[in-house]
Amino acid sequence: MHTIRNSAMTVTIDEVGAQLQSITSADGTEYLWNGDPAYWTGRAPILFPYVGRLTNDRYTYGGKEYQMTRHGFAKRAAFSVLAQGKDHITFHMEDTPESREIYPFAFRFDVSYVLEGSTLVIVYATENMDGKIMYFGLGGHPGFRVPLEEGRRFEDYRLTFAQPCQPSRVLLSDNYMLSGHEAPYPLENGVDLPLYHGMFDDDAIILKNFARGVTLSAGEGSRGLTLSCPKMRYMGIWHQPKTDAPYVCLEPWVSLPSRDGVVEDLSQQFDLISLASRQRYENRWTVTIF
Repeated sequence: MHTIRNSAMTVTIDEVGAQLQSITSADGTEYLWNGDPAYWTGRAPILFPYVGRLTNDRYTYGGKEYQMTRHGFAKRAAFSVLAQGKDHITFHMEDTPESREIYPFAFRFDVSYVLEGSTLVIVYATENMDGKIMYFGLGGHPGFRVPLEEGRRFEDYRLTFAQPCQPSRVLLSDNYMLSGHEAPYPLENGVDLPLYHGMFDDDAIILKNFARGVTLSAGEGSRGLTLSCPKMRYMGIWHQPKTDAPYVCLEPWVSLPSRDGVVEDLSQQFDLISLASRQRYENRWTVTIF
């Protein structure tokens, strides 16, 4: 475990998966979900090099079939610390003979956490070390405690988008993969999405065409947080289906799961990042607590 801090917040990260373990304000309030196995053992896994499920956990590339489980392998990988200071840290992983058996690319993948006042900046940086184009998906999966204060209920909270928008919901099949359909997902007053447990009974709500910033709060005067993801194309909103789980995941993604029943060719999936040889890709998102 590694800890970074400033006057506003303290953040702890595990080397395994470079996964956030705690986001605590100066007065000791915990914002991150604690991984209670009664609901969900994750806290904030990093989704790389794939987001979501592949049909039968399989895909093809270059005429060969490979197997990879849900959300890729970074969440289980042993990262090393590349650089660290009091208020920042960078974790590093790269391909291995074992990773190339399931993902046939040479790469470097760095995850940085930087504190700027009451904002945590998360930076994903991928470098293609191979002689061919590299295809990958990428996303975050942080869970946040709801409620954040005693005396409040899950249903007191809402998500408020940064500006009025008309998002579409990407609909999933019964196997939790792309169904090929979308539907309008109207917000109250164009900006608000009240939370209630039953909204997740059909699994994640995946939005596109949304305002790239969203605030979780119980209204004026409450504790809350704002997640901003200007270069992420999708937002997953989730907690364990058909439970009263006391958290909500706000998941910024650049790509989507597999189409149901289709073993995807990685070089043909429309929303994956295509990174040329020796090129670097960077994406960042932030969490601001208040």
